Amino acid sequence: MWRLKFGKESVGDSGAWLRSLNNHVGRQVWEFCSESVTPEELSKVEMARQSFQDHRFHKKHSSDLLMRIQFAKEKQFVTNLPQVKLKEFEDVKEEAIVTTLRRALNFYSTIQADDGHWPGDYGGPMFLLPGLVITLYVTGALNAVLSKEHQYEICRYLYNHQNRDGGWGLHIEGPSTMFGTVLNYVTLRLLGGGAEDGQGAVEKAREWILEHGSATAITSWGKMWLSVLGAYEWSGNNPLPPEVWLCPYFLPVHPGRMWCHCRMVYLPMSYLYGKRFVGPITPTILSLRKELYSVPYHEVDWNKARNTCAKEDLYYPHPLVQDILWTSLHYLYEPMFTHWPCKSLREKALHTVMQHIHYEDENTRYICIGPVNKVMNMLCCWLEDPHSESFKLHIPRILDYLWIAEDGMKMQGYNGSQLWDTSFAVQAIIATGLADEYGSILRKAHDFIKYSQVLEDCPGDLNFWYRHISKGAWPFSTADHGWPISDCTSEGLKAVLLLSTLPPVAVGEPLDVMRLYDAVNVILSLQNVDGGFATYELTRSYQWLELINPAETFGDIVIDYPYVECTSAAIQALASFKKLYPEHRKEEIENCIGRAVEFIEKMQAADGSWYGSWGICFTYAGWFGIKGLSAAGRTYINSSNIRKACDFLLSKELATGGWGESYLSCQNKVYTILEGNRPHLINTSWAMLALIEAGQAERDPTPLRCAARILINSQMEDGDFPQEEIMGVFNKNCMISYSAYRNIFPIWALGEYHYRMLQSP
Repeated sequence: MWRLKFGKESVGDSGAWLRSLNNHVGRQVWEFCSESVTPEELSKVEMARQSFQDHRFHKKHSSDLLMRIQFAKEKQFVTNLPQVKLKEFEDVKEEAIVTTLRRALNFYSTIQADDGHWPGDYGGPMFLLPGLVITLYVTGALNAVLSKEHQYEICRYLYNHQNRDGGWGLHIEGPSTMFGTVLNYVTLRLLGGGAEDGQGAVEKAREWILEHGSATAITSWGKMWLSVLGAYEWSGNNPLPPEVWLCPYFLPVHPGRMWCHCRMVYLPMSYLYGKRFVGPITPTILSLRKELYSVPYHEVDWNKARNTCAKEDLYYPHPLVQDILWTSLHYLYEPMFTHWPCKSLREKALHTVMQHIHYEDENTRYICIGPVNKVMNMLCCWLEDPHSESFKLHIPRILDYLWIAEDGMKMQGYNGSQLWDTSFAVQAIIATGLADEYGSILRKAHDFIKYSQVLEDCPGDLNFWYRHISKGAWPFSTADHGWPISDCTSEGLKAVLLLSTLPPVAVGEPLDVMRLYDAVNVILSLQNVDGGFATYELTRSYQWLELINPAETFGDIVIDYPYVECTSAAIQALASFKKLYPEHRKEEIENCIGRAVEFIEKMQAADGSWYGSWGICFTYAGWFGIKGLSAAGRTYINSSNIRKACDFLLSKELATGGWGESYLSCQNKVYTILEGNRPHLINTSWAMLALIEAGQAERDPTPLRCAARILINSQMEDGDFPQEEIMGVFNKNCMISYSAYRNIFPIWALGEYHYRMLQSP
């Protein structure tokens, strides 16, 4: 039976190889426990698994039932409040709202971890597990690191998310791609699945690969992983010269100027390319060389394969300038580096790259910024020295990324979304007006947020390591991860400021004022010259650099762009801080807010919408856009931008009420309604929050009543809300799960409805 463990309890026998700044607060790890389980528990788990499998083509997102089953056992709870169901045109009265909120909060309190955060599934992308399995396979650590139970659940996950046509998508809801299909096919084979598995799934996947151009048409990231494995030749890759790290920083193309996720992925990639590392050629690899290609392996035209990409994967086609660049590097640049003196320059570049890899590892406690560079950095450490301490320190942090649900074991897009979700949850609970009834969960959440703040900058010369200040920031997940982010810092600050207005006897002592000042300092330091806020750092280079984006699958990855969501969060946080501390850096804060407002207004489209880069999509950004302008003093009356934004949102309301937006909105940059014209709880909540903020209740409350009715009627018997379609996104084209949103945002929206519509004078 699988069990979710937190904090110190999650350390187990790995204590000597785990480092932490705060005693592992926020860490969440699934372990297989052989202790006896009751037949009733086992039956619930198996029923959940079978139900997912039976409905996997229609409902592709898990409901995190294994976690919920565990919490139900540990925190036995029975609600005495009746479930509320409203008829189609029935009025939404205060009693119905308050009862629904209490039922929701009673349930939500049962799935809070003891350290104060709310755990949950942050999976979705289908290209993460293969990198882990390939790395463990070539290092010979696969069976030592992943138990047979882990491997079984990984296979369950892959089979459950295989599409009807035999392929796998970029994410769990996406159509089949060569990137997803080849890598997941290879993963099943490395985990012991035969070329014929008896169920037809593996054979069907191989048919899909060969029918769509074979593995030569996989994307550049896929080519790299197959080359490491020995199932593809390095000569079929476009060059990733590590010498770029030796260039002067003033060059716009210097990797230190790139978005941190981009540079942290291409950093170890350049090391692996520079080394041309190939793992052991086992019988399985020799078999894969036959299975993945439509011609014999020795007859593959690797030069042609360099720029071959399946049409199903081609979200960002290479422009001509990029083809010229790669061809020049391939034919003119790379041949020089096999001979002296250029060979010695390559060795110097590889040494520099490893310095930066070690710095990243050490300053994230070997978690790394994300799962892609996590496993690549681990592989590079092993390649540098198979017996190194750094490789051993990487191993236990693999578990930080693995999550299990009824659909199997997945690799998350981060080591969780702990701080982000908890900050939102605090704001949602306080918005209900019922905080005095739920002080215990707010106190625990308050403690978690305090423990998760980054208290020091990274060591050394930050400019040398291309790092921004981080003292006072909040990360997306845990303090041990430690990367500072503008909107996470803003949401964390908003949460602790709200908590500081409540009685300390209920929610704990407020955060020290100097730590508030540090957070404000980080936010102010992250504003760009255009007034906008990017994610982790300032925007350091130019938009034209996107011309050399080598990742065919993702858009806008090369530089850290400013975003409406990040900018709005910064405005809201600074405006909240200014109310409580009006004299601290007054002019700087006012100037920052003014410039940020101008950025948000400038980013609004002619139809009144904003494009959402981190949530789906126009409803998400609409909420942030209106909230940011409102926090700065703009209203429906004095702001044409807010009026246009309200008109846009109202124009997308479904005929039956509510809002439902497809992930295709992100991909195609056009508002797309969910198939079947169905409302989605989270889109509906975002639209409600935006319209309530803009004073819709005073003009025409009908859309809000309809939306509130949808949220109330969707609540489940135990007070939970159902998991619906995926609601997170990154880099335009890949979706990711925010499982806590199903609880947070209906609570928040109904709370604001209760306060603004039913209790306002």
